[in-house]
Amino acid sequence: MFGLFIGGLIGYLFGRFPGLLIGAVAGVLLTRYIKSRLWQKLRNVQTDFLESVFAVMGALCKADGVVTRDEIKVAEGLFDRFRLSGESRERAKAAFNRGKANDFDLDAELQHFLRVSGRQPALLQMFLQVQVSAVAADGVVHPAEHEMLVRIARGLGLPEAQVDQLEAMLRGAHAGQTGGAGQASSASQIEDAYKALGVSPSASDAEIKKAYRKLMSENHPDKLAGRGMPESMREMAEERTREISHAYDVVKEARKQSSAE
Repeated sequence: MFGLFIGGLIGYLFGRFPGLLIGAVAGVLLTRYIKSRLWQKLRNVQTDFLESVFAVMGALCKADGVVTRDEIKVAEGLFDRFRLSGESRERAKAAFNRGKANDFDLDAELQHFLRVSGRQPALLQMFLQVQVSAVAADGVVHPAEHEMLVRIARGLGLPEAQVDQLEAMLRGAHAGQTGGAGQASSASQIEDAYKALGVSPSASDAEIKKAYRKLMSENHPDKLAGRGMPESMREMAEERTREISHAYDVVKEARKQSSAE
């Protein structure tokens, strides 16, 4: 409608009624062309996103020198979780195998992703989150894996603290799944909750609330989808918002108990 109105208005100014008709048609066609180009660009970002995700994941799984059967199962589990089938699944497998190769250029792959993602912080953070999730499925990140995660973060222009934050978030979520309902959080879980929110224990309640709201806004699934995150990864984005909420709940409960003592 916007293209129809603007095209018609411009056409009318130059050619009265005949110009209005010509301008309206031209406006509609131009709008469709622009939408088509934008949609194609978004699809290209989504395709490159998944291929780079699994290529880097292959390299990450080989960080300790060998890709184990368990690590392959994790990757296959992500194929299912992202609802990849047919050609998309085969491309993801090929990308994972490419990342495992001895001549894989991790830095070049990260630079490629930076270009196609437009260096959008939310997409870069989601990319890193998937990598952390892949190696921390059991709630544990091994030293060699942590070192490569730091390298990946730096290659994306993200601070090392992002790795610590994501690892803490996943540890907290894992502890929340294994702990009993209503069970008090341990000191390490509370420490991880503060790290997950990116604040220090000395922060005020207002600062913590502000950090929580900022993280929830940045990681909103709809926002990420609009910036190029594949729709198949929505579940993981939603999971991250739950992890952020869990960390906030842990901090709030710990402060409540502390003030009551």
